[in-house]
Amino acid sequence: MRKSIVLVLSTLFLFSCAEKKSDKNFVLTGNIKGLKEGKLYIQRMKDTTLVAIDSIIISGDSNFKSEFDIQSPEMLYLFLDRGVSNSLDNNIPFFAEQGKMNIETSLDFFTADAKITGSKNHELYEEYKKVMSKFIDKDLELIQKKVMAYKENKTDEIAKIEEEQARILKRKYLYSTNFAVNNGDHEVSPYVALAEIYDINLKYLDTIHKTMTPKVAKSLYGKKLTEYYNERKKSEK
Repeated sequence: MRKSIVLVLSTLFLFSCAEKKSDKNFVLTGNIKGLKEGKLYIQRMKDTTLVAIDSIIISGDSNFKSEFDIQSPEMLYLFLDRGVSNSLDNNIPFFAEQGKMNIETSLDFFTADAKITGSKNHELYEEYKKVMSKFIDKDLELIQKKVMAYKENKTDEIAKIEEEQARILKRKYLYSTNFAVNNGDHEVSPYVALAEIYDINLKYLDTIHKTMTPKVAKSLYGKKLTEYYNERKKSEK
């Protein structure tokens, strides 16, 4: 009988611990292959500066876990403190939303190897970045050609390159606008509008603003977009 009581109490204790672990509405887990010792920071953008909202000590085990509350889907950053190293490969952006997310990567290629799951907003943002990277690569090619054309004083070629750059920029803005409009039911929509095409023509910003669902309009970036749109509308009257 006594053994049964102990077993019941132990089971209740375990359930109690499990309940405590689920207090937070956001759980981030992950693994950094090759990392034995170090420190990770979860950061968010405040004004124009990244500030830490949680820190994780890595000591022997490359797996990590962080739990906290988020009020709204938000772009956060996983920062690896490399100590004396000046590597630029130390910050992974991820579009956090309530629930569970996972980041798998490596120490050697911290940013490039990152595989992020558990967020629909992040999934959509990854799709957006893939298309945008093609525009960026093409623009870099044109910049190289333009430098050579300047060296060789080829005025006509420079003019053609600049026309092509203008067309690429227009396509980037058009794609970004269509992406934001087509995903108005996700918080990534106002985020892209604010982060990528904030200086777009007001009529396109108006279209993006109107396509946000009520839920998205009440989100962090939805509110920021509404505020920004109203300011633009007022200043451009």
